Amino acid sequence: MIDAVSFSFYRRIVAVVAMVVLAAGALGGCAGVVIGGGAAVGTAAYQERGVRGVARDLATATKLRTKLLDAGEAYVTGVGIEVYEGRVLLTGTLEKEPMRAAAVKLAWKTEGVKDVINEIQIGQSSLRDIARDSWITAQLKTKITFDKKILAINFSIETVNGIVYLIGIAQDQGELDRILTHGRGIDYVRRIISHVRVKKGRS
Repeated sequence: MIDAVSFSFYRRIVAVVAMVVLAAGALGGCAGVVIGGGAAVGTAAYQERGVRGVARDLATATKLRTKLLDAGEAYVTGVGIEVYEGRVLLTGTLEKEPMRAAAVKLAWKTEGVKDVINEIQIGQSSLRDIARDSWITAQLKTKITFDKKILAINFSIETVNGIVYLIGIAQDQGELDRILTHGRGIDYVRRIISHVRVKKGRS
C-alpha cells in the first residue's frame, strides 16, 4: 500500500511535469509549431471542430491550466480539463468543496469559455485508482478507434474513480450509443456520463 509520504511525492512529481509542459507552451507558439505543428494541424482538419476550433479550445485550455497553476499544486494535480467548442469539462478530485468552487470560478473567468461542466469529485484518488482509471480510458479509446462506425477523433474521454466522462460531437445518437456500449463492456467502469453534443437524431 502507498503511504501518505509516497503519495505526496507522487503528486509533486505530477505537478512538476505539468509545470514543465506549461512552461514549454509559454515559451512561444513557434516551438510548438516546429515540434508537432504539422501533425496537429493534420489531425485537427479531420475533427468536427475544424482547425480553428481546435486551436481556440487548446488556447482556452492552456489559459485555464495557467490559472490553476497559479492557484496551487492541488489544483494542477487534482483537476482534469477538456475543452470542446468552448465548453469546459472539469474532472478529477479535490479535497474540499471550496476548492471545487474555486476551480469552477477560475474556469468561468477564463477567456474563450462558453460553458463550464463541473464533474470534479470531492475526495482523493489512490495510485491504484489513478492507474485503473488510465487503463479504462485507454481501453475505451482503443475500442472506439477501431470501430469503423465511430469517428473517434471527435471525442475526449476522462475517467475518475471508475466514472467515465465523455465530451465531443456525435454524428447521430447511434454513434453515441456505440461508444456507450463499448464503455459499459469494460471492467471496473461504474458509470458513464455523457456531455456529447449529438448533431442529429438516431440513425
